[in-house]
Amino acid sequence: MTAGEGLTVTQRRYVSAAAAHYGGSLVDGAYVLALFGDVATEACIRMDGDEGLFASYSDVQFRAPVLGGDVIETTATVTRVGRRSRDLSFEARVVCRADPERGPSASDMLDEPVVVVTARGTVVVPAPAG
Repeated sequence: MTAGEGLTVTQRRYVSAAAAHYGGSLVDGAYVLALFGDVATEACIRMDGDEGLFASYSDVQFRAPVLGGDVIETTATVTRVGRRSRDLSFEARVVCRADPERGPSASDMLDEPVVVVTARGTVVVPAPAG
């Protein structure tokens, strides 16, 4: 609708302790892929006025752990616009992390965000009317 290649969308989400499924409050990688789906949906809505559908992921890289109590920022950038497909690059960064040594609800804003997952993906949207 209003934007194309280069459009960047960013969302933030608090990762609750309930999302941690493994020892050490570790959150599974699928959690972040779901966040990438959410930010891709917003990009499709902004570009095409439609939620679109995810077709594929490629080059998914799990670079650092995601923990219960983190605040994650996910970004999608449109890298290619086709007739019905859009390629996006994704990055997820932890911007806040729990600090249980200071107390059960203590948390810190990180001086430098930690990149936890990167990926590329393709979404499809309905053909233009007409």
